[in-house]
Amino acid sequence: MPVELRKRKAPVAPPAPAPTKKKVATKARKPAGKAKEDVKKPAPAAEKPSKDEEATESAPEAPEKETVKDTKDEAKDEAKDEAKDDKKKPAAAGKVAVGDVIDLDGFGGEVQTHDGEKTTLKKLVDDSKSGVVLFTYPKASTPGCTTQVCLFRDSYEPLTADGLAIYGLSTDSTKANTTFKEKQKLPYPLLCDPQATLIAAIGLKKQPKGTQRGVFVVNKEGKVLVAEPGGPAATADRVKALVEELKGKN
Repeated sequence: MPVELRKRKAPVAPPAPAPTKKKVATKARKPAGKAKEDVKKPAPAAEKPSKDEEATESAPEAPEKETVKDTKDEAKDEAKDEAKDDKKKPAAAGKVAVGDVIDLDGFGGEVQTHDGEKTTLKKLVDDSKSGVVLFTYPKASTPGCTTQVCLFRDSYEPLTADGLAIYGLSTDSTKANTTFKEKQKLPYPLLCDPQATLIAAIGLKKQPKGTQRGVFVVNKEGKVLVAEPGGPAATADRVKALVEELKGKN
């Protein structure tokens, strides 16, 4: 008999395996427990400051009251000391005032008399009996200056009776002042200060140039008795008033 061939049932495919998660290669990881601790505990360097510390750090430092007070007190004391020193120190050139005591050495530089003799304010004061009168005038032989020198000429004797020495002072040349003196018959010398060093020192120099009419008186000790601008008559009258004051004190 012929052999009957039977068809085999196709084998049932096994169930597909469940998909598995692929492991991704990562760097060494910390244990889970340690990671949690790291999250909970901040690093020491990043420790949060307290509220008091935050307020202290954020608020600008205010100056201590005592320090400010001490500074003000020191400034006041320093100002007082400077004021005292200013009274003791010789007056600076161009800033002289009545009552100042000037250092006559080198004060005003060197000038000449109308006849060309070199001199200084110190020498003039040393040669005087009680002090020196310097009256300034802008220009020799002009009307106002002529009036001024003649007023001092006409009052020469009473003005010099107590030892004051009188000098006219300008920036004129020796020739111009000699002519002026001879023409007006002046009994006192005229001083020539072409660079206006002495005129500037006594505070009677105009800016940028020129001479302001005025009068300056200093005694033997270097104390300034008069220092002021004025017209021809005013300068002579001021010296007359000074002479009367000095007589009253003596």
